[in-house]
Parts: sequence; C-alpha cells; structure tokens
Amino acid sequence: MRDDIAIHWFRNDLRLSDNPALFDATKHKSVLPIFILDTTNAGEYAPGRASMWWLNYSLISLKESLLGNLSIYKGNPIEIITDLVSRLPINSIYWNRSYEPWVTKRDKEIKKILKSLNLVVKSSNGSLLWEPWEINKEDGTPYKVFTPFFRKGCLQTRSPRQPLSKPEKINYTYDIKKSLQIDQLNLLPKAKWESELGQHCVIGEKGAYKRLERFISQGLDQYKEGRNFPSKPYVSRLSPHLRFGEISPNQVWHTLVNMGDDKNINHFCSELGWREFSYNLLYHNPDLPKRNLQSKFDNFPWQENRMALKAWQKGQTGVPMVDAGMRELWQTGYMHNRVRMIVGSFLVKNLRLHWHHGERWFWDTLVDADLANNSASWQWIAGCGADAAPYFRIFNPITQGEKFDPNGDYIRSYVPEISNLPNKYLFCPWEAPASVLDSSGIKLGQTYPEPIINIRVSREKALEAFKSLKENNK
Repeated sequence: MRDDIAIHWFRNDLRLSDNPALFDATKHKSVLPIFILDTTNAGEYAPGRASMWWLNYSLISLKESLLGNLSIYKGNPIEIITDLVSRLPINSIYWNRSYEPWVTKRDKEIKKILKSLNLVVKSSNGSLLWEPWEINKEDGTPYKVFTPFFRKGCLQTRSPRQPLSKPEKINYTYDIKKSLQIDQLNLLPKAKWESELGQHCVIGEKGAYKRLERFISQGLDQYKEGRNFPSKPYVSRLSPHLRFGEISPNQVWHTLVNMGDDKNINHFCSELGWREFSYNLLYHNPDLPKRNLQSKFDNFPWQENRMALKAWQKGQTGVPMVDAGMRELWQTGYMHNRVRMIVGSFLVKNLRLHWHHGERWFWDTLVDADLANNSASWQWIAGCGADAAPYFRIFNPITQGEKFDPNGDYIRSYVPEISNLPNKYLFCPWEAPASVLDSSGIKLGQTYPEPIINIRVSREKALEAFKSLKENNK
C-alpha cells in the first residue's frame, strides 16, 4: 500500500524499547509519532508543575531518539487526531493505554469516532505488569488487601510479558504543517525553585536505564532493609521514569528476576506489586482521588488550619524530620518513601488536616506524581483506604528520625540551620538546653521555628478523634 501511514500516539510511554503500540505501528510502511498535551479534558488532574518540568525534558530526549520526528500538539486530542486523518493518508492509530478515569472516558470517545471513519484503532498495555480487570478474586470482585492481590491474584495469574526489543528501523512521517516545538507547550514553570530540579535527575529513556543500572550496582543488595534509610543509596529512584514510561515495569521486573532468587529482588518486585495494586484500586474506584474507600471516614473531624498547612508545605514546622522531607520535595521534586510516610502521618494525624491537602501538594511538587499511586498512598496513610495503615498507627517523627537517620545526615542536608546540634537534640531541638542552642547558633523562633504542635498532645487528640469516629459508626 503506497500510503500506509500509522500514527503512534505517545502518552505515558516516552520510550522506544518495549513499547507494544509502537511495535504494532512499525508494521506499517510509515509511522507518524505524535504527542498531544491535552489542555481540554484533564481538568484538575492536569500534570502539576514538577511533572510538567520533567515532561519537558523527557519529550526532548524522546524527540532526539526519534531523530527529530516527533510531531507535537496542544489542545483537544479528538480535534487534533481527526484533523490529522483528514489531512494525511492515515489508516491506523496505535497507543498504549492510560488508566486515569478521565483518560479512559476520552479514549473511548476517540476510538468510537475513529472507527466510524473506518480507521484501525488499537490500544495496548505498555504501563502495567497486569491489566487491572484481569486481577480479581474468585467471586469476580476486586481485591481490597495487597498480599492476596499480589501473591494469589497477580503471581498465580500469569508472569509479566517479556519486554519487546527496540524497533530496528522506523520509517518516519512528520507533520510539517502543524507540529509545534516543545517550548511552545510552555511546560516549564516560572517559579524559581524548579531550576534546582535538574541537578538531581537524568531524564529520558537512557537516563532510566542508567538509573536502573546504578540501583543494581549500588543499592539492590541492601534494598530490603536499606530502603528505610533516607540518606543511603538503597532505593531505585525509578518512580518518575516509570511514571512517564521512559522504562516499563516489565523491563525492570525481568531484568531483576533474571538475576536470581534473592530477598532484596523479591522485595523490590513486591513494591512493583504495590504500584499494580494502586492502579487496580483506581480502576475499580474511579473516585479514589476524592472519596474515602472506607466511608466511615466521611465523618472524620478534620481541622482547618491554613498556617499549619503552609508551614508543612514549606518545611517550617519546627519538627526536623518532617521539615527535611518537605524541603527535599521542594528542592528536588522527590521524597524518600520512608519520609513520605512520616510527613504524611504528621499532616493527617498530628495536624489532623485532610489528606486531600497532601494529595494536592504532592501532585503539584512530585516529579513522579501519579494519580493511582498518589491517591492510594494518601488514603493508606490516612487510614481510610484499602489495606490501609490503621488510623491509630501514628508515626512519631522524633523516633523515626532517630531510628532511620541515626547520624542525622539526612536532616543536616536539608535543615542546615540546625546542623550544629548534637544528635541527642537534632530530632527535637525544643528539648535542648539554652546553652546547647546558643553554642549551636540557634534561636528557636528566629533561626529555626518552634514546633507548630506538641507531638504527644497531638497524638492523643488524634486517637480521641479516631475513637469518636468508631463510636459514631456503631
């Protein structure tokens, strides 16, 4: 066929290797690779500032891999794609599925329209190890507890598919007439803090491989226990690469399991399983970002305190472990997972501010912000989600710091104004004698905040609130 052009629509799959939809598109004579920044359908779930920053550089990397042949658009995908097929001799369109509810709704509409135009339309799974609708209990209902979901539902269903190779050759078509330049998408935020993010990331498909290789050589052999220590290099830092599809979970999974049976590898694979669990929850509960999975929490007595929320967001709570985590997030677009639990618990349990505040802040400031993971994780820490941490499990930021940052390296890195404190008082400066504060150059309330809340008292009030919740739901 002389005019056999297929569109490959890049979305959360910004890579050439192990890309099922791209693999199908390359069976045609020519491929038109496109990316569309949807400014119409996402609403409040449009990417946050940190995600947009990452996306900008990921698209640059992808375009280089495609030898410049990435046609870029901004607007409503329905209008853009129908315009393309009206102008160019396109007979097929391929994409890898996204699972956000608003995307699923949009894609169904697009499929319907394109099929009415007699085009071949095919979507594939390029983002998950298992499709969410494949993993259910024997009675057909979705799992609500992780362990049986992963061990029985996932591992006993089928092994994740083997990764596909990078296409050896792609014959490209490029839309000279209407394609935009990447900078015309205006992805880079104007705030100054994002300028620091690039110091901490190598973005794109090559960067993802380098990050995986670095994890295997420097972190994997200590992962199961070492992943709890935020100053240590025992985590993968693959989350933003997975979020944007610069590497697939299948590639990560098979790279690791092919290395052998090991407790660290098995534990990391179970963490990939948690990612799958989050997507399963979102698929079966489209209102996961908004509504408590446990309805009894609909009556929880949340507090309203704008000043406390602002202090938490900026890392100015006066509680060093919390502040270190929130500053790491602000400065790097990333936060260590152990610390995410600590700062999350502090927000929803010590401050008793609604988990929606945390979900929205992380959505805007995390480079790995992912609707399924972000929503499920905040519901988990708040105690209102599936397989959630009990509400009465309250992380003490002092003891958590002492246990997982025993030498204070993490805190001193992000809260340098208290770095001269001896370890005895580093996690609770308000308990230091005046002489120690003076010799360390610290004036609480001036050079570093007084704690905005009493840890012990706030814990007691949180337990009272939980008790009242139980009594009201009898």
